[in-house]
Amino acid sequence: MKFALVTLALAATVAAEVYFKETFDDNTWEERWIQSKHKDDYGEFKLSAGKFYGDEKRDQGIKTSQDAKFYSRAAKFEKDFSNAGKTVVIQYTVKHEQGIDCGGGYVKVMAADANLEDFHGETPYNLMFGPDICGPTKKVHVIFSYKGKNHLIKKDIRCKDDVLTHLYTLILNPDNTYEVQIDGEKVESGDLESDWDMLPAKTIKDPDAKKPEDWDEREYIDDEADTKPADWEQPEHIADKDAKKPEDWDDEMDGEWEPPMIDNPEYKGEWKPKQIKNPAYKGKWIHPDIENPEYTPDDQMYKYDSWGAIGFDLWQVKAGTIFNNVIVTDSIEEAKEHAAERFEPLREAEKEKKEAADKEEAAKLEAEEKKRKEEEEKKKSEEKEEDDDEEEEKEEKHDEL
Repeated sequence: MKFALVTLALAATVAAEVYFKETFDDNTWEERWIQSKHKDDYGEFKLSAGKFYGDEKRDQGIKTSQDAKFYSRAAKFEKDFSNAGKTVVIQYTVKHEQGIDCGGGYVKVMAADANLEDFHGETPYNLMFGPDICGPTKKVHVIFSYKGKNHLIKKDIRCKDDVLTHLYTLILNPDNTYEVQIDGEKVESGDLESDWDMLPAKTIKDPDAKKPEDWDEREYIDDEADTKPADWEQPEHIADKDAKKPEDWDDEMDGEWEPPMIDNPEYKGEWKPKQIKNPAYKGKWIHPDIENPEYTPDDQMYKYDSWGAIGFDLWQVKAGTIFNNVIVTDSIEEAKEHAAERFEPLREAEKEKKEAADKEEAAKLEAEEKKRKEEEEKKKSEEKEEDDDEEEEKEEKHDEL
């Protein structure tokens, strides 16, 4: 039995496949990542580890380098594959070191026959995944292509908007479920049918059903036996009987004097009969549902016959985003190991160096503020001395006179 369990474990390990992995270790990345020629003025990606890192070679990725530009580069997988019956994990790191104000940070995963030299916004893809920020909008896109149409997730997943590196992971399972992780922590999960409008609704309102004409939805009605009291009608405002005409009032000049109006304490407002329970009340009519004849369940929603390329097709107003540690695999454990090897060391080193830099900057600002105040006090003191000298000189001249 023990031997059988070990054999199964080994088989599971062997079965795990990594279809694509990119860590941008050197300039050879440019040979693998094809620059689109769809436009003439795409922005350039350049190798950079950014301001804060641990090991420069390990932590360097490709960085958007020009403001207000489209970026479009993509790479082919070593082999085409189908995810029929298996999990697919898409994972990579994003660092918006520039403090991005408006721009994308997502990837698009495409079929093997995608023309990468013409890769652009309308190029068909299997899925699009990752952060997108513009003003107050800060979301993680999860968009699936289904029967020729791109479908956006109905849930709102907030992305990270600081200047540090973050790990984005999408897990797509063969049971039509998914999970989105940021920095290894689950931030959203569910199933494709519920969280996307890929399929028509299971039920629809019965088009032949109509509310009966005698259906009474009024829970309370007027009490017909209730009558308005005889003394109910009173004016809302009355003349102030205590007011007196001013002594200097001139009827010829000011017109006939009238006392000001005040709220009538006897005014009771509009009379309404009291409400009683409606004996004919049937409750709110609910439009009945029927099965949607256009709905057909699909247990293959997750499946794509071809996966073969991944790319960045982005617009950024303010450049400076660094992408790295891209992996496409059918193993969640493989993705976790890759993150442990690449992302975790960077995150710790980056955090430590960022905190040190922040402290240094704060100390610098504090010193500058202290210097500014000292100079301000010195200037005030000098101006006071000058004023005192002028005053003393005036007094001396006065005494001479």
